[in-house]
Parts: sequence; C-alpha cells; structure tokens
Amino acid sequence: MKQIDMMYQTMLAELGQRSIDAAWAADFPPDGRFTPVTVKERRYWYFDRPDGAGSRIRRYVGPADDPEIAARVERFKAEKDDLRARRRMVSSLTREGGMIAADRMSGDVVEALAAAGLFRLRAVLIGTVAFQTYAGILGVRLPMAAILTGDADIAQDYAISSEVGDSLPPITNILQAIDPTFRPVPHVSGATASSAFQTASGYRVEFLTSNRGSDDHIGQPASMPALGGASADPLRFLDFLIRDPVRTILLHKSGVPVTVPDPARYAVHKLIVASRRRTDGLSALKREKDIRQVELLVESLQQTRRVSDLVLVYNEAWERGERWQAAIRAGAAMLSDQSRDRLRACLRTGALDIGENVTIPF
Repeated sequence: MKQIDMMYQTMLAELGQRSIDAAWAADFPPDGRFTPVTVKERRYWYFDRPDGAGSRIRRYVGPADDPEIAARVERFKAEKDDLRARRRMVSSLTREGGMIAADRMSGDVVEALAAAGLFRLRAVLIGTVAFQTYAGILGVRLPMAAILTGDADIAQDYAISSEVGDSLPPITNILQAIDPTFRPVPHVSGATASSAFQTASGYRVEFLTSNRGSDDHIGQPASMPALGGASADPLRFLDFLIRDPVRTILLHKSGVPVTVPDPARYAVHKLIVASRRRTDGLSALKREKDIRQVELLVESLQQTRRVSDLVLVYNEAWERGERWQAAIRAGAAMLSDQSRDRLRACLRTGALDIGENVTIPF
C-alpha cells in the first residue's frame, strides 16, 4: 500500500485548520456573542445572535471544558475565510496527493448538513463516506473500489440529541435545496416518522442512533429532537463505533470539516457488522465491501505503526461479552488467509506494545 507524501499530509492538516476556522466563522458571526449556560451541573457554551425583531436566537456550541472550543471562543472574531486558497489545496490533494475526493452528491449533502450545524450538534458521519477520509488520516492511498457509494449515513447518540436544546433546520428543506426530488422514505415499521430520505435516482441519506437497551427498540424509529424532524433507526453496536470520534476533512470543494469514527474502531465495527448481514442479494455485496474495508484498514494500521490503536479498541469490543466475541469471530473468518495472518500479527504486536493480553479470534 503506497503512502501519501508527507508534503500532502501536511497540506491536509493545514486545510483542516483553515476549513474549521471558516466553518466556525460562518456558524458564529461577529454580531453575536458566546454565553455560558449550566445544564445539570455542567457548563456549556451557547451562541446568542440578534434575530432582527428585538429578540435573539440561541444555538448550542459545546462543553465549556473542551479546550478547543474554549480557545475558539476567545479568538472567533479574528477568524478569516480563505476560500480560494482552500479550493486549490483540495485540488492538489486529490489530483496530485493521492487522496480521495467525495463524489459530488455525497459532498454536497455532507456540506449542506455541516453548514446547517450537523457536526456542531455532535453527529458523526459513518459508512463509506467516512471511509473516504481515512486516506488522509492514515496517510495511505486507498483503492477506489472500496470507496464508491450511493448513500450517506449519519449517526447521533440519542442522549445528545435529546439534551443539546438545539436543532438543525428541517432536514427535508436542507436536502431538497440540493436535489428537489429528495423525499422521506416510509419507514418499514409503518411509523409516520422517517429516518431515511431518497432522491428519484436512488441516492439515500439515512440517520441512525445507538441502541443499548432492549431489542424491542430495533425496527422502530427513534425521535431525535436535534435532527430537524428526522428520526433515526436504533442499531446494536453503533455506540461502540461512534465513541471517541475524530475530526477531519471531507475533500469536497474547499474542504468540509466532518467528524468520523476512529479508523481502528471502524475496522472492528465492520467485522461485527459483516457477520450480521444476510448472505443474499444486496446484503451479500455490502458484506463483501465491509470485509474489504476491514482488510484495507488493518493493512494501513500495520503499515503506519498504529497496531496498538487497533488492540485497544479490539479488546474493548471483546470484553463486552459473548455476543460481541461471536460476531468478531464470524467476521474474522470471512477475511482472506493473508488478511487473517496480518490481523493476527497486528494484534500480537499491538498487545506487546501496550502490555495487554489479546485473544486471537480464530
């Protein structure tokens, strides 16, 4: 697997900082002010801005003890947008640096949702669109075959959605500004709420949330107050995937700041997900893609000497109990012989690096 030149990795980091600065300036213009609010004995930053009618609009920013947020609160009025330069950087990274640009529809969808406040409200981009960002995070070139997609998946923790006291504008309005044919997809349960939206050509945007309780919640859409009228499908194992996400850039236009799962956590989660897919039709194709993405990430983590990261999240999943262990074993059994050998080597090396025991899944 070919590594991306350090010059381009440095450029991506610079693009990320500039894009985050620009997004912050757009979200929090100079005519507003930051206000600390205490909720359940914890302090959060909110942003107050005049609404032109003698009142104010309040938006959630984040925890006051987040050092990055605190620093930005101090300097937000000095932020400047360098749109043209960032577009040139994205072009260089994708045309010369070996990184992957998002397809136009995925990029436009994520850009619009990000501008509306999706990631400020602590949602996480998951699925193949998130996988596209891992070339930049890991510094390796990933093959296009593992990256192509026809959908965008978004996850948000239910407790976060319920407690932030803020919301996106109506999801349907955001999506129809991109493609007027976006429509809510009737839920399979017969519920009136929708967790997915689709265009006439079949492009799909789906919202998901974690389910840590009874399986009775599976198949029923969860109300998500922060998602602009969209509900979300509760899924097992999703809380593991979206824990401790990382910030990066989706290479689209001038760069879109996004939050994605940690790549090692993504790899372990895909092992589990692959084991639970059906063996026919579209599910079989998705399972093959899951396994291919696992294989590429394990190889990338080995090549970039991040196997200890893999062991830490692998052990976290393994220690969750027999159901998790069975799913990991089943997913690992689908790997090629070469990839099983590589996973075995990564787990053993990583365990030695951090001084932990590890159970090989085959």
